[in-house]
Amino acid sequence: MAAMAVLGLARVALHRNGARLVRAAVTTTAQRSVAHFTFVPEPEPAQYGPTQKMNLFQSITSALDNILAKDPTAMIFGEDVAFGGVFRCTVGLRDKYGKERVFNTPLCEQGIVGFGIGIAVTGATAIAEIQFADYIFPAFDQIVNEAAKYRYRSGNLFDCGSLTIRAPWGCVGHGSLYHSQSPEAFFSHIPGVKVVIPRSPIQAKGLLLSCIEDKNPCIFFEPKILYRAAVEQVPVEAYQIPLSQAEVLEEGNDVTLVAWGTQVHVMREVASMAQEKLGVSCEVIDLRTILPWDAETVCKSVAKTGRLLISHEAPVTGGFAAEISSTVQEECFLNLEAPISRVCGYDTPFPHIFEPFYIPDKWKCFDAVRKMINY
Repeated sequence: MAAMAVLGLARVALHRNGARLVRAAVTTTAQRSVAHFTFVPEPEPAQYGPTQKMNLFQSITSALDNILAKDPTAMIFGEDVAFGGVFRCTVGLRDKYGKERVFNTPLCEQGIVGFGIGIAVTGATAIAEIQFADYIFPAFDQIVNEAAKYRYRSGNLFDCGSLTIRAPWGCVGHGSLYHSQSPEAFFSHIPGVKVVIPRSPIQAKGLLLSCIEDKNPCIFFEPKILYRAAVEQVPVEAYQIPLSQAEVLEEGNDVTLVAWGTQVHVMREVASMAQEKLGVSCEVIDLRTILPWDAETVCKSVAKTGRLLISHEAPVTGGFAAEISSTVQEECFLNLEAPISRVCGYDTPFPHIFEPFYIPDKWKCFDAVRKMINY
């Protein structure tokens, strides 16, 4: 009996230790998956009516729900969207609005966007989903040579301005080569389209609705790592946030920090670190719209601070930071106290297990701030 009792206690101890190890592993995994940034919710907006707790993918669903309810011509289509999508952004919408308005397509990105252009030309509101931004390239010809040029080519007789293309974007902690890319720079070279990237659930809903209502075709990239990591009180009713207007999130006097999407949260941490460790005051700007971008807000800030750091996850060569850097150098040359700094991804394919070394984390950005101050 005593031996059985000892065996029973040993099993209990083993189970408890096992549970502790499992909990520790889960905690470690959760921390590591978002280790390079901390999401801090923004204050509940009061100007748009009642709010509800939503993560980023739920705020996207709410925006799509609003537009489907308001606009009888609106339709959503893409791979698996009828089932709710791989990130659940369209969950429940087919049941609510019918299979004629929310439906699956073949696995053909060129066909998805071409179909969307055709729908938009008839005057309907077309919302196309590309399952991952990494897979938007088969549709590149349709976006560049058709969607972007339709109005210009027809002398404004026809257009596909009611087309919006959504796509999950950016690193996610384990996406590797084909599920982590940030291809916004490819589309910043195309007159005729708008490119938008939000940083939070509140921003995502307002900016997406602005894209859908805009009279130009828009590409809306959604930071997939924030789908569940970012939670805020989001207005239930429809509202819009203006496109092509950058937002100054924190005012400062010594260095201007510019980013978009997930990287905004990295920059906010860098600003706190710079203040705490160096006594340096940083101004943090979320660009929000990549094309057409708000050069005025950025240049006004740099004229004040004299220093500029731009950071994005995409490779540094040919990244959109280069365009910002060039414009600021032309407009603010006499105001600069140090060379403009770009802290971005490396010129390599996006790695898998080496993602933590690839991404432009807060330590790389902080080091760049320190070097600019000491220049």
